[in-house]
Amino acid sequence: MSKIVVITGSPRNSGNSFAMTEAFIKAVQKKGHSVVRFDAAMKKVGGCHACETCYSTGKACSFDDDFNTLAPEILDADAVVFSTPVYWYSIPAQIKGVLDKMFSLVVGGKNIAGKKCAIITCCEENDMTVMDGVRIPIERSAALLKWEMAGTVMIPGVLNVGDIEKTDGCQKAAALADVM
Repeated sequence: MSKIVVITGSPRNSGNSFAMTEAFIKAVQKKGHSVVRFDAAMKKVGGCHACETCYSTGKACSFDDDFNTLAPEILDADAVVFSTPVYWYSIPAQIKGVLDKMFSLVVGGKNIAGKKCAIITCCEENDMTVMDGVRIPIERSAALLKWEMAGTVMIPGVLNVGDIEKTDGCQKAAALADVM
């Protein structure tokens, strides 16, 4: 049984990436894994201040925000899954703040190597390369942290709420549970 942290980036709790997130979570829970979900768009996570005082106050970030509740969950997790739509060809600010503050784990000397990582993402356009703005930064971050990329689900051509149901996105997200 693994502990999986799912970090979402969409502020639409009935949107397409949320539907895929739900499908994934149900599938991993059915396999007996535990899940901690962190909906970044509903939390307050500021950007990194590059002060390099990480963990000097006993918390991941000296600038106290909701990342400090997420950091211990990431440390304890066996896998971290990012589930997010593409915003303007990139990672939504909600996820970017989390990624930037993960720097605190490195500065704080935390050994976080060996985790699995996965991506669930979707976008409006039909061009698969549109999702590179999400995929590449997360893959590069995982490589830096020495995390294994366990899988990527990328679904193009969805914009309006419910469009995901016209695709195999939820099925692919659920199938990702097999590699966790």
